[in-house]
Amino acid sequence: MAFANIFLGKKVLVTGNTGFKGSWLSTWLLSLGADVYGYSLDIPTDPSMFEALKLVGKLHHRFDDIRDKDGLDGFVQEVRPDFIFHLAAQAIVSTSYKEPFDTISTNVMGTASVMEALRNISWKCNCVIITSDKAYDNVEWIWGYREKDALGGKDVYSGSKGAAELVIKSYFHSFIKQMPNIKLGIARAGNVIGGGDWAKDRIIVDCARAFSKGSYVELRSPSATRPWQHVLEPLSGYLCLAWHLATGTIDNGEAFNFGPRAEQSKTVYELSSDLATKWGLDASAVIKVTDNIPFHEAKLLKLNCDKALTWLKWHSTLQYEQCVDMIAAWYKEFYSNKSADMFNLTVSQIQKYSEFAKSQQLPWAL
Repeated sequence: MAFANIFLGKKVLVTGNTGFKGSWLSTWLLSLGADVYGYSLDIPTDPSMFEALKLVGKLHHRFDDIRDKDGLDGFVQEVRPDFIFHLAAQAIVSTSYKEPFDTISTNVMGTASVMEALRNISWKCNCVIITSDKAYDNVEWIWGYREKDALGGKDVYSGSKGAAELVIKSYFHSFIKQMPNIKLGIARAGNVIGGGDWAKDRIIVDCARAFSKGSYVELRSPSATRPWQHVLEPLSGYLCLAWHLATGTIDNGEAFNFGPRAEQSKTVYELSSDLATKWGLDASAVIKVTDNIPFHEAKLLKLNCDKALTWLKWHSTLQYEQCVDMIAAWYKEFYSNKSADMFNLTVSQIQKYSEFAKSQQLPWAL
């Protein structure tokens, strides 16, 4: 079993478990034999992966606000988790323009709530806090950002992620560093795509909705280039980081980037076109280019993942075509087969991904 069975029979708390990434992570942890606990404000989309996979009956869950530090602390004390993955956040850039205060309070004070809960833990616990590649101060250079590059950004979303990083850093050096029972790691990733995402203003989501109806998708920024990565890529990094924290093979309090292969930087148009082709559609007939960009989006942002390779022996697994194949297969099954067991399909994609990683001799998969 992957990750040297480190999660087998362990209590794992996932904040933001009803979201896209949280649902995938919860499913992977369940398949690894973990006892999974979730903490989320609500189910953020309709449809949602959380409901499509019927996860409510497969794990322990509490609906509550991550900003309620007393509520979160009480839940952590009740569960006494061996691992914590903090994913709860306001994760949509366009929403941050409409709801800047809520974005800042959720991403900054929510992170502070988690750090406060860690301060009160008396047992051994390994915590991975996920921020974003948007935490970096993006000057749109061609090089990948390293973990020691400047944080912060010009827009509210980036600023909230940069501020969250400062909260983590200050709590770590003020409190956590002196607690031998707590091991902490920070994970940064972005441009995550995969089946089961229905969040607003996401290109894959827009494509899947349109293609399933035989309609067309509008691209607001077709030439924008992104280093796209399947959701399982950063999740394997998060799990790998937690494994190394638990075994004491890396330093405490370190940040790590998790990104795709360099050749996976594709334009929005290329990704949409390739997905249409996998769907069996004529891309020219189902893609409409518009020049309407309602909010600022960076044109280029990629990560340097050398630190993860050196310290964790981690690198991305999938080729670009494999990534698009998996996404098309997930959504086509969901939209075309109303009786499909999406949990089993998702587990099978996780197993397939793990087999690809094993064939590449990645230590976490062996």
